[in-house]
Amino acid sequence: MKDEINNGTAATGAGGPADQRLAEGEQETTLTDRQGHPITDNQNIRTIGNRGPSTLENYHFLEKISHFDREKIPERVVHARGAGAHGYFEAYGKVGEEPVAKYTRAKLFQEAGKKTPVFVRFSTVIHGVHSPETLRDPRGFAVKFYTEDGNWDLVGNNLKIFFIRDPLKFPDMVHAFRPDPVSGVQNMERMFDFLSNSPEATHMVTFLFSPWGIPANYREMQGSGVNTYKWVNANGEGVLIKYHWEPIKNGIRNLTQNEATEIQGKNYSHATQDLYEAIERGDYPEWELSVQILSDDEHPELDFDPLDPTKLWNHEKFPFLPVGKMVLNKNPENYFAEVEQASFGTGVLVDGLDFSDDKLLQGRTFSYSDTQRHRVGTNYLQLPVNAPKKHVATNQRDGQMTYFVDRAPGQNPHVNYEPSSLGGLQEAPPRGREHEPAYNAKLVREKIDRPNDFGQAGDTYRKFEPWEKDELISNLVNNLKICKPVIRDKMVEYFTRADAEYGRRVAEGLDKAIASSEHMGTAQNPEGAGKAEQAGRKTDGY
Repeated sequence: MKDEINNGTAATGAGGPADQRLAEGEQETTLTDRQGHPITDNQNIRTIGNRGPSTLENYHFLEKISHFDREKIPERVVHARGAGAHGYFEAYGKVGEEPVAKYTRAKLFQEAGKKTPVFVRFSTVIHGVHSPETLRDPRGFAVKFYTEDGNWDLVGNNLKIFFIRDPLKFPDMVHAFRPDPVSGVQNMERMFDFLSNSPEATHMVTFLFSPWGIPANYREMQGSGVNTYKWVNANGEGVLIKYHWEPIKNGIRNLTQNEATEIQGKNYSHATQDLYEAIERGDYPEWELSVQILSDDEHPELDFDPLDPTKLWNHEKFPFLPVGKMVLNKNPENYFAEVEQASFGTGVLVDGLDFSDDKLLQGRTFSYSDTQRHRVGTNYLQLPVNAPKKHVATNQRDGQMTYFVDRAPGQNPHVNYEPSSLGGLQEAPPRGREHEPAYNAKLVREKIDRPNDFGQAGDTYRKFEPWEKDELISNLVNNLKICKPVIRDKMVEYFTRADAEYGRRVAEGLDKAIASSEHMGTAQNPEGAGKAEQAGRKTDGY
């Protein structure tokens, strides 16, 4: 009986990684969820057909992502380091040369010259709240539009693509990129271990380890919605949309690794300082918002799926169509109250804007708002920076830090539900015909039919300037040289499949670097640690 208790027969000793009771076909290293269910597919959420959409009963994904959302308190799990500013968005009233109403009924776009207040938060993705702003990392580019129909959050990055296409892989990706859970030190071998087993990341890796991986500052940085969205017009007709922010004043500037290292030695908040001081002196940053439009279908003529966030839509075939511009002209009055408590969500859309079946977008849509309720609190939308600048009346009540009750004037205070005949809230009339996409497919766990993981990575490599290629190869070699051969070989294989020259140059650089290398560990930290040990001056105690 004692052995049975120790092995977990009794409730007091049940479960955990030390429990030796395995299901049929299960080993000690078999992946399970916290209910003990063996996970047979940790790469694909369950969708209607392999293009989506996803369904709400994705239990493994919801459990995995909701735990991930709560891993850090109260710092953001990702995008912890950030800067922000207020401003406005001014619509052109057109999309390119066409009336915008042809594609969307969203009010903020309809009238030329119409201004909508905005708050923007820029950020780095992986590193902590006090990390240098010169580290190689995607940059967040999140815009909150305070429209007359309520808030619209356009939550994206500076780069137009991403590492993965399925949200089930997101917690694993971030775990691999963040510091080692034992040592607390970031180890690039862990990052490339994940990437070498995720061939769809090859395109993003090509951008990230080029100069595009370190923007010079926030003012001269592009932005993108990354995911595919939809616009819906008054007739309920939808089109696929990609959003792009392009800086107007000075264009786009990026840093080499050497330039970033030099800046980091003098100022690890250079981008935040640059944004703040530019606005204070009246040099207001500006971006033009453009969209790309595709019909809402599978586009079999393309060699990739337009819902795939690891892919670019060729702007020569699908041009950028300007729809308005954004100006940032006011700094926050309090960094914590506004920048830190600003809370965004990809599900925050207004009438005329809609979701596509992009799996990553649908996973983000749950995760973002779930994170805000955990991090800032149940009533985060009552904070001034997050509250819509319009009338709000809901039946949601109570919760931690309730600041006021969302009760409408004249609403029966006893009725906090709907429908009701006793003076409660009532539904709004429809603004236009409902967009009703049709589906006829099996519910499956599959990746998309046209992954084409390497084609665009090669296209991107070949479009780089010679100095950008040199910087890319140098950065990859310096980080891959500390990785085990199985990881290096896989990455070289991916680069070669993207472009023969690309793979050859990385392989040759690795051969040379490894032959002359004495240290195997994280790429840069041992160098700094060793230098500190050699340069440190001894002194007596006190």
